[in-house]
Amino acid sequence: MPVRPFHFVVLFFLVIFLLVLLQLQILGVVLAKLGLSPGSAGTLLFATLLGSAINLPLFTLKGDPDITPEPMPMPRGFLGQILPYQGVTVVSINVGGALIPVGFCIYLLSTKPLPLLDVFLGTIIVTAISYAVSRPIRGMGIGMPILLAPLAAALTALVLNPSFSAPLAYICGTLGVLIGADLLHLKDINKLATPIASIGGAGTFDGIFFTGIIAVLLA
Repeated sequence: MPVRPFHFVVLFFLVIFLLVLLQLQILGVVLAKLGLSPGSAGTLLFATLLGSAINLPLFTLKGDPDITPEPMPMPRGFLGQILPYQGVTVVSINVGGALIPVGFCIYLLSTKPLPLLDVFLGTIIVTAISYAVSRPIRGMGIGMPILLAPLAAALTALVLNPSFSAPLAYICGTLGVLIGADLLHLKDINKLATPIASIGGAGTFDGIFFTGIIAVLLA
């Protein structure tokens, strides 16, 4: 019997629903491990998902005149249209992928008995690793191995402070990737030939947010 297009549509939305449900369940476990109540965890998840659609422009950078832009399928704007590169890159920061994770780090620092020396050393270690393994990718942004930073954050937290390894891993992973992979590579943005460079721009799937979540699971 031939499969009707309607069945493909139903299957597609079912897969999307299961993926979202799995992500929310994993995030719920992580946030509970960090000591959040179900209500607070739900609020944080909702704010993160909503904030992932918001990019706040910070400044613009002129591209390197010696760089000839190549046709790339990314980045895409609203409704998927390809954005042309015209020699200027708008640098922005994503609310859900960067600002909310950083704000949550501040919350953890204020509510958990974490020695500042442990936080400083852990962040420095993850920052150094993130900077060393991240590379600018023309037409897209900064790329790095997806599991290396979370693993480094989890191991660092377990060594420095086993009693509070989960919140320490989240803070070190989040701030380490933000500084090492994004902020320290700002000098390379004008060579990327991309119209938009967003810090934390993939929202809940960005390296900053993703690193903190996986680091807590591993810690």
